Amino acid sequence: MGEEAAAPTVAAAAGSAPPHLLLICFPGQGHVNPMLRLAKRIAAKGFLVTFSSVSTVGAKLAASAGGDGVPVGRGRVRFEFLDDEDPGPDLDDLMRHLAKDGPPAFAKLLARQAADGRPVACVVVNPFMPWAADVAADAGIPSAVLWVQSCAVFSLYYHHVHGLVEFPREDDLDARFSLPGLPEMSVADVPSFLLPSNPYKLLVDAIIAQFRTIGRASWVLVNSFTELERDVAAALPGVTPRPPELIPVGPLIELDGQDDGSDGAVRGDLMKAADDCVEWLDAQPPRSVVYASVGSVVLLNAEEVGEMAHGLAATGRPFLWVVRPDTQEHLPEGFLDAVAGRGTWGDQCTDAKFLVEELRMGVRLRGGPLRRDAVREAVEDAVAGPDADAMLASARRWSAAAREAVAPGGYSDAHVQAFVDEVARRACGVQAAKVVPPPSSETPPPS
Repeated sequence: MGEEAAAPTVAAAAGSAPPHLLLICFPGQGHVNPMLRLAKRIAAKGFLVTFSSVSTVGAKLAASAGGDGVPVGRGRVRFEFLDDEDPGPDLDDLMRHLAKDGPPAFAKLLARQAADGRPVACVVVNPFMPWAADVAADAGIPSAVLWVQSCAVFSLYYHHVHGLVEFPREDDLDARFSLPGLPEMSVADVPSFLLPSNPYKLLVDAIIAQFRTIGRASWVLVNSFTELERDVAAALPGVTPRPPELIPVGPLIELDGQDDGSDGAVRGDLMKAADDCVEWLDAQPPRSVVYASVGSVVLLNAEEVGEMAHGLAATGRPFLWVVRPDTQEHLPEGFLDAVAGRGTWGDQCTDAKFLVEELRMGVRLRGGPLRRDAVREAVEDAVAGPDADAMLASARRWSAAAREAVAPGGYSDAHVQAFVDEVARRACGVQAAKVVPPPSSETPPPS
């Protein structure tokens, strides 16, 4: 698209070796996946990328060898991790460990890159690790933040942190509030981390710290794409104090038909899937499997696990349920035998608002405590309800728009190219240009 040819030229001006970007990632599956996918997209454009996190992540990634790394497109992805201790499974212990031991370990990692002849030209950090950008700045290295959630969620956090919005009380579900570029919302649509009942206080402290200092980052990349969130992205520059420009580079997921040349060697699986999972999926009819997951942070109690299990079983449909290892013991007695051959298992409020009401390709569970009947009804509505065909059609339209965004010449692909071009120009002391994509042939957003 013109810029593809520009990157090697700029990189060559900085010397024979390509610029080196280091991505430091919070040790959660929902962070590792998009960060590693960004690493591969950057490397494919002719750059050296090092993926890093805590040592326990390194022990779990199959491709976590150091050295020269794995070829991806015209570049390489390598792995090198912090030299730190295992803080154990408790989330609060992890956050305290990261805040105390993360900065010195990361400073040593950056120094090691320079000593080994591959100085870092840019650091990309996660929101839950705000100290990483400060460490990079102390080393004279520019940084970028990868926001792994939507632009809408970013806006809610930004308005909250800067005192620009007051959310309704948690028990007032009828109250509504509005923010620029977003639909009218209730407290049920607010990220749970921002509510008084949130139990993950240290996580929230870290992300609020990131928002208070986010202006120090040279770039804020976001796991979304232009057509999906055009309204909120257009409204944010009018907010005071003005937030940083959001640069959509997503969706940061693996897409069928996209060959990055790594032959599957670069993967970010922190948990091992059931050995027969893929074989079981391949044996099911197309579009027949219900997928259920609450993410890698949320921990369901015994009653909630039981209700989810019975609700999925009552649908009579094949399903893939991702269950954290530490909640498997809460599965009802005899559950696995009862769904043998039909169910299998292994390991988010604002997103639901948009999926259901704006994008019209999802169904909300009934409010209140998790109940099996609500699970069964939601699955049936999504799969065979009166709006099921319309939801499927909407999902297909947005899937096509997402693929076009990351295809060569799409908006997200152009944003990644402009970002790495600017990193390369800075590395060789050339005046950096604003990250603006060229004109795109993307189709209008799905209606």
